[in-house]
Amino acid sequence: MANLFKRMKESISQDLHELLDEKEQRNPIAKLNHYLRESEAETEKVRRLVARQYRLKEEFIREYEQANQMASKRKQQAEIAQKAGEEMMMQFAVKEADKYEERSTQLKNTLNEAVQQLETLEEKYEEMKHRLKDMQLRRMELMGRENAARAHYHINQAAADQANDSYSRFSEIDQYIKNIEHKVNSSYYHNTFDSKIAELEKRLKSEEKVNAN
Repeated sequence: MANLFKRMKESISQDLHELLDEKEQRNPIAKLNHYLRESEAETEKVRRLVARQYRLKEEFIREYEQANQMASKRKQQAEIAQKAGEEMMMQFAVKEADKYEERSTQLKNTLNEAVQQLETLEEKYEEMKHRLKDMQLRRMELMGRENAARAHYHINQAAADQANDSYSRFSEIDQYIKNIEHKVNSSYYHNTFDSKIAELEKRLKSEEKVNAN
């Protein structure tokens, strides 16, 4: 059962990745945004590491200064004990001074290493910030080009639609005018028909009189 659920999970995950890949292929800006989010996350991780390295360096400095101070203090105490003839106290102070000096030397080496690491991290962090900024500017450039392309497409589409609408409207108006002309001509012919018939009848009677004479 566990293997079944595992295979289902892997299958669903694979399908999801395929869908995301297909979407990224259709939309390069989305893919770039994905890369940017990953880069921003990595840059933020490095920033936190740099800040942590700063804190570690400050702690090493405090420990180093404290070890030096304690070594000097124990040396002075050893001299005082020696002058006072306190052999055991002098030996304790000398032993403590040696331990603090050894610690100071170790801390100095660790501090130098921490400083070098910090410099390297700062350099890498600055590089990452520049790369991230370049990617952000690149995205703005691509978004501007994509926006302009979309705008030109819609402008051309609108112009084509307007041209089609204008042709259609001109055709409608032309047909409308033709219909009006037909109605006017029909009305004129109908209104003058009676007078034409009367004129024709009058002419026929006149011709009949002439023929009768």
